[in-house]
Amino acid sequence: MTDSRQHILGALRQSLQRDQPGAEERAQLEARLADPQAGLVPARGQRPHGEQLDLMEDMLRELAATVVRLDDADQVPQAVADYLKGENLPPRVRLAPRGDLRALPWADQPLLEVSEGAAREPDPTAVTGAFAGIAETGTLMMASGPEAPITLNFLPENHIVVLRGSQVVGAYEEAWARLRQRFGPGAMPRAVNMITGPSRTGDIEQTIQLGAHGPRRLHVLLIDDEAAPGESGGTGNGPQA
Repeated sequence: MTDSRQHILGALRQSLQRDQPGAEERAQLEARLADPQAGLVPARGQRPHGEQLDLMEDMLRELAATVVRLDDADQVPQAVADYLKGENLPPRVRLAPRGDLRALPWADQPLLEVSEGAAREPDPTAVTGAFAGIAETGTLMMASGPEAPITLNFLPENHIVVLRGSQVVGAYEEAWARLRQRFGPGAMPRAVNMITGPSRTGDIEQTIQLGAHGPRRLHVLLIDDEAAPGESGGTGNGPQA
């Protein structure tokens, strides 16, 4: 601990009239950190996994996102091309630099221009993974890392997310538990972003405006893979097994 940190914490303890925690109190705190207890999970977050996928889709649609269910990851390039054509968008995407996304059959779409890396100002559409999908609110958990540049989540006006069914959980508590398991004790990604629908604001005359602080369109390709619930599939952001 640095001297400046010790000074600040010491000043806070003094203002709160608290002494250094004793051995017993410290042991209790360490035990709680080592074995965090989940809070009360609503019933909608405790559904069977198949129903969680349906709830994830329903919540995304309710939030003004669009969803396509796929049987196999190899269908992703065709689904991306179909979406861009249907929305009259340029056939150009910026791909998250991950091996599993790179390995998809993009060559089967010769009219689609695919580049990879962090988003740049002209990029119209990003294609990324997600660390987890949270069914109770239709939220995507994004964990930053070398293969998941955070700019892809916010800079392009259109965001296409590849989400495996095995990455969908019922409640926030499960998503955070997976994150702790993935990164290990005391470690976290530099940024964790929660995306719940396209970017929007009601600050201007109380009228909802899409795309105020990020993408105006959110399109999710939900793959019905066969991995058992509890496993984190291979298209999530952040390190993968």
